[in-house]
Amino acid sequence: METALIIVDVQNDFCEGGSLGVSGGAETAAAITAYLRDTGWKYAAVLATQDWHIDPGEHFSAEPDYLDSWPVHCVAGTHGAELHPGLAPVLKAGAITATFRKGRYEAAYSGFEAVLADLAADEHGTTADAMESLEGAPGESLAEWLNARRIHAVDIVGIATDFCVRATALDAVRARFDTTVLPRLTAAVHRATVPTVLDELRRAGITIDEDA
Repeated sequence: METALIIVDVQNDFCEGGSLGVSGGAETAAAITAYLRDTGWKYAAVLATQDWHIDPGEHFSAEPDYLDSWPVHCVAGTHGAELHPGLAPVLKAGAITATFRKGRYEAAYSGFEAVLADLAADEHGTTADAMESLEGAPGESLAEWLNARRIHAVDIVGIATDFCVRATALDAVRARFDTTVLPRLTAAVHRATVPTVLDELRRAGITIDEDA
């Protein structure tokens, strides 16, 4: 069975020093890079997702509750929205097959709400071009991309365990992908909730690989 690795939202704003940095974010980026160096050969594809917000409404708040509302983060075309430099060796090696972006005008926690990014717009356009790089016809969704390549299993890593990793895993299993979360390669907003989140994922039929 062909398997893809999905790296969820390992972005500057979600790591230490970012506007919504979580403890262990940079360490998670480095650990994913090391994991791919050792075991990347087993994946048919390695995919990255990014929050890519333009105006997500009440998702942004000056007085966030850190459950449904958050400080401004991962604004499209900004440094905070870029993948964390801890993934730089992976990017330089060309190991990331495709990148998917989500949340232009909504919260969009799940990677399965994302569409294929046009990275050429980032390289050759202005910040405004990058912000609007998903403004045209909707791109290929993550599920469509996987299904077109007959990839039936996904391993999920990234940030944050209790939000976007959780949502991506739940949507993956709902979409009938054989789904595994590698918690050692994740970082959480609320660490105390992680055991409860992992139990929820197990009950949903998701494999939790504590050893990966």
